[in-house]
Amino acid sequence: MSSVSAQEIAAPSMTPAALRESMSRFATGVIVLSVGGEHIHGMTANAFSSVSLDPPTVLCCVAHSAVMHKALLSTRTFGVSVLGAEQEQTARYFADKRRPLGPEQFDGVAWRPGEVTGAPLLDGAVAWLECELADIHDSGDHAIFIGKVVHSAVAAPENSGLLFYEGGFRQIPVRGEKGAES
Repeated sequence: MSSVSAQEIAAPSMTPAALRESMSRFATGVIVLSVGGEHIHGMTANAFSSVSLDPPTVLCCVAHSAVMHKALLSTRTFGVSVLGAEQEQTARYFADKRRPLGPEQFDGVAWRPGEVTGAPLLDGAVAWLECELADIHDSGDHAIFIGKVVHSAVAAPENSGLLFYEGGFRQIPVRGEKGAES
């Protein structure tokens, strides 16, 4: 029989801060979501997930107030760069609201346009996806953008991914390194 502390049985008080703290214990990958064309823009995100393999779909949650929200509605296509362990500074850059907007935000960033969407795909990432917007669902202060994956690619297997956990960036060990699963 397990004991339950008073904190665990106290009446719940759900606040944004409480949810943020709880969700900080959920490790996520880190991506840069991007759109090309007239509304070129990039944004760091970790509220990203696969939805289905058949048809191949993914989702990303974007605040209604974010520049990316309007850009996605305008272009209806997007790219995803799954960041590598060495790209923490890139993640911080595309999360910085003080960076330039428009094409200038990609100055000094190594990228190539996606073959299908033209969205910027960042060099050094461990995987890339190109998507066509399939559906949008509003939920609170965010929209859930569902994308049909129309192209994908992966980097060499020796590249490691970047994680976000407990409010900080972490790295996944590469196979064969100490602490990595075989």
